[in-house]
Amino acid sequence: MTNAETISKLNNALSTLIKAYEELQEDNNNLKTRINELEDEVLELEGAKEDLEKNVDEFKNHTQEDKSNISSMLGKIESILNRKISDNSNTSSSSSNASEKVEEKKENVLVLESEPATNTSSTNQPLNVLKKDDTKEDESSNGSSSNKIDLNRMASLLNGFNH
Repeated sequence: MTNAETISKLNNALSTLIKAYEELQEDNNNLKTRINELEDEVLELEGAKEDLEKNVDEFKNHTQEDKSNISSMLGKIESILNRKISDNSNTSSSSSNASEKVEEKKENVLVLESEPATNTSSTNQPLNVLKKDDTKEDESSNGSSSNKIDLNRMASLLNGFNH
């Protein structure tokens, strides 16, 4: 091997090393660019995370405020209801006469009794007939015909519903 051949081979090797070095430098620059991009993304994500944490804290505060407002409202409602109950208990003595009258009316409620149908032509004839328990008591206590219940009319109305 001569000097010229050795120099030629060294020159080729040096060109190959320079080419490889340039390629590595380009890859390194690309990686640095990618690292910078990723660092920017990390910063953006950290900023978004901080915003989300602030929003979560705000929501927690609003939730606590809402809970306290609801509790306050419920307390007010309970106090109003308790006040109405106490007002009703005060007025219950004056309304006891009215409740006694209601009880008397409840005793005079119409009772449905099952009786056989008199009309045999219709198979859908209703079997229920209205009767009044204490009609004599009602007539003697009131005496006016406007408060009496027309049993025949009520029976015909109910028969109309059954058809």
